[in-house]
Amino acid sequence: MSRAWDTIVIGAGHNGLICAQQLANAGHSVLVLEAGATVGGFAANRAFAPGFHAAVGAHLVHQFSDKLSRTLELERHGLRWAARQLATTVISADGQLRIGGGQVDGANAKDVAAWRHLAARLNRFSRFLASINATCPPRLGTASFEDRWSLLKMGLRLRLLGKRDMREFLRVAGMNVYDLATDELADPLLQAALGMDAILGSNFGPRAPGTVLTLLSRRAGESVTRSGYSIPMGGVASLSNALAMAAQAAGVTVRTDAPVAGIVVDNDRVVGVDLIDGERISATRVVSSVDPRQTFLSLLGTQYLDTGFVRRVDHFRQRGITAKMHLALDALPSFNGIQSTQLGDRLLVASSLDHIERAFNASKYGEVSANPVMEITIPSLHDATLAPKGQHVLTAIVNYAAFETRDSLGTARDRLFSNALSALEAVAPGISQRVVAGEMLLPADLERECRITGGHWHHGDLAFDQFMMVRPFPGAAQYDSPIQGLHLCGAGSHPGGGLTGLPGQLAAERIQRSAS
Repeated sequence: MSRAWDTIVIGAGHNGLICAQQLANAGHSVLVLEAGATVGGFAANRAFAPGFHAAVGAHLVHQFSDKLSRTLELERHGLRWAARQLATTVISADGQLRIGGGQVDGANAKDVAAWRHLAARLNRFSRFLASINATCPPRLGTASFEDRWSLLKMGLRLRLLGKRDMREFLRVAGMNVYDLATDELADPLLQAALGMDAILGSNFGPRAPGTVLTLLSRRAGESVTRSGYSIPMGGVASLSNALAMAAQAAGVTVRTDAPVAGIVVDNDRVVGVDLIDGERISATRVVSSVDPRQTFLSLLGTQYLDTGFVRRVDHFRQRGITAKMHLALDALPSFNGIQSTQLGDRLLVASSLDHIERAFNASKYGEVSANPVMEITIPSLHDATLAPKGQHVLTAIVNYAAFETRDSLGTARDRLFSNALSALEAVAPGISQRVVAGEMLLPADLERECRITGGHWHHGDLAFDQFMMVRPFPGAAQYDSPIQGLHLCGAGSHPGGGLTGLPGQLAAERIQRSAS
């Protein structure tokens, strides 16, 4: 057995790196073990064609708090920004509109006023949710003063919204975004913009109950930064690399190409991990940033867990239906009605809420969408290092593609790629002739390449029964587990997915309190 560590962190995604850095700053000796060749996980880059680079998953940073960035001194560790505060342009075959800088262009005055009124209200609710997300959720049904005080503070924050907003928050939080958007807005593109923000990366259509919660959760993350939608120089991987540098500066040891085979338990407490190559590494505690199902069922094993807990793990919903497409283009494409200066925006291809719902319907039957909706960026417009000179990279988050498809994986992949190109042709005629290389990563591909069960972008659906003090499920909330010395710090924990860093930060705080 090699050197004993205070803490081993499994996975060098952004949450794992932040947790490791925070624990090292508190005096822990910390080893991070990453199965892949590079850090970052879902927030890493890949060369999908010679000279062309794109983010594996998330291609925009819009929820990483300014305060956390300053605390970690990420700019000192090499983080630079290629673009910040990107506007959002919604595109359909019939028209487009642009939202950014407090302005809405392309809608009539009545629709703009309605949008601003709704956005202001949602922002108030999101700031309330952000204050909840920034703390470790309390346990339910305990006599602990800490947990009762935390519950009381949550109630006080809700009450401080004021009577009208509190009632409105309680009314809309469980709604579906389709009803909210159609109640408040008339313009189909404004409705689509709201719907896309509610469903991206999640296993929901706009009519699914609770999609206002997913919308508010996304906006809660956005409320802690003034940078808006941003692209780091060198791609999203640069954020991961800066986090790794910050962790190493704090004394963390990061090992890549070190896949963990299992978590070692002795006398009902964690004592270390075994690597796939047979090496055993001992530690006082193990913190897993991989998804809960993989942590408990694959790395730990059911022999250490009671039947009820295993059932809760098995019922945790984490089947992704979001794909990622990368295109290498020999020149900059042209989009109908979009000025060249707007091509660097965050582009949404979604004509209406009904368009999004129809795209979602296919996934219910093990199919890929015939007319997918997409969030698109052309990051090479802001960072020329991502593509050869004069050429460009287009990346797209593509909804929807079932995790388990009726057809073979290869057939489903080819079909969705073809369908996505056709959807692009409808708004950017001739773009197919610009494509020199491309790839489509289905949820099953993301599961394999990123080692995320189900290929779910957020390690699990964000729903009321998988939210806050019951995320991921009872017995594993508050970053703890039934096994002494085993903790969680990934997106499957509170407050969920997205490049926020909060699960890693809050897990470190929880571990420090329990260790003191």
